[in-house]
Amino acid sequence: MMWKKYKLSEIGTVVGGATPSTTVERFYGGDIPWLTPKDLSNFQDRYIERGERNITREGLDSCSAQLLPANSVLFSSRAPIGYVAIAKKTIATNQGFKSIIPNEKVDSLFLYYILRYNKEKIEAMGSGTTFKEVSGAVMKNIEVALPSLEEQRRIAGILGAIDDKIENNRRINTNLELQAQALYKQWFVDFEFPNEEGKPYKSSGGKMVDSDLGTIPDRWRVGKLEDIGDIIGGGTPSKAVAEYYTKNGIAWITPKDLSVSHSKFTSKGETDITELGYKNSSAKIMPRGSVLFSSRAPIGYISIAKNDICTNQGFKSVVPNNGCTAFVYYFLLSNTENIESKATGSTFKEASGALMKSLELVIPSEDILEKFENIMSPIFELQEKFEAENETLATLRDALLPKLMNGEIITK
Repeated sequence: MMWKKYKLSEIGTVVGGATPSTTVERFYGGDIPWLTPKDLSNFQDRYIERGERNITREGLDSCSAQLLPANSVLFSSRAPIGYVAIAKKTIATNQGFKSIIPNEKVDSLFLYYILRYNKEKIEAMGSGTTFKEVSGAVMKNIEVALPSLEEQRRIAGILGAIDDKIENNRRINTNLELQAQALYKQWFVDFEFPNEEGKPYKSSGGKMVDSDLGTIPDRWRVGKLEDIGDIIGGGTPSKAVAEYYTKNGIAWITPKDLSVSHSKFTSKGETDITELGYKNSSAKIMPRGSVLFSSRAPIGYISIAKNDICTNQGFKSVVPNNGCTAFVYYFLLSNTENIESKATGSTFKEASGALMKSLELVIPSEDILEKFENIMSPIFELQEKFEAENETLATLRDALLPKLMNGEIITK
């Protein structure tokens, strides 16, 4: 059966959004979820039910924002163009969206995927001087090809099954991460780690001693970050020399790579560098288990190296001593705000190597550190496995998307 072309206005109602006056306090803090494109910037699932802020009914009525029912497909129309999500329940948006309330001609999940497929085409239709924007009129007249509703649901089902698995893996990893962070806090902030009998050390009367950082367990000490790992900077080979860069060479990471991946573990970035590029820069190769920490633009992206890796100068990474990767990772994670507050610079703030080396921390006894790493090891292995599986699934989904959307693959 041939696919039929429709304007978006023929398969749904295109709805803009608006922002209640931010100077009127009573317009905010209500029970109506209100989304901005920023709410989708780090959102990785398909269905969304809330943003950072809610508005009140009075706030909604004060502007041209409209309520969008569940299964409406949100499409950011500026700053940037192309974030897509499906409303899990009734919500409203600001003016950065041209959302679609689908009618009986289109399946909402299929519409989500076809908008993702057409993202670049829609983006090219944007106009504006300060920033590109897709107007309501343009959005309404964008043409998409649709098969029968039955075929739409089959296609959405194929892609949706892959995304179901990706999102489920992500949920498992999030739960594992919450458990790991809670254990770090319990042991190394609250000092409720197990003693020789397996009972909580602090609760069972373990000996505490005074230190520069307060009262700490006996046999623990106050030290600096450089006491438990080498602090390593990075470097960038000259961009003017093409021979310094390659697709398959030495893994080389920039903060931008971590902003895109959202991954706890990193194997490579957008581009690698060659041996020649490495020799002609200040980059240093670090082993698997090194903790990458972006020290500027912005401060605080953290990831763990899955293999030998180097970075640009936007990092002050830590190569842990004695395999204490998890301890270093969670120390940096829990101290990011503190590090940022101590960073200096006029153009942008930067955490220097000297600052990172001098960060004070409580260093646990070797036996406790070893126990913690032994508990974290299988958690990290699972998280790394699920992240790798998701990379494979996302590659499969992205390869299938154009083939399914242009009718190259026929479902039955």
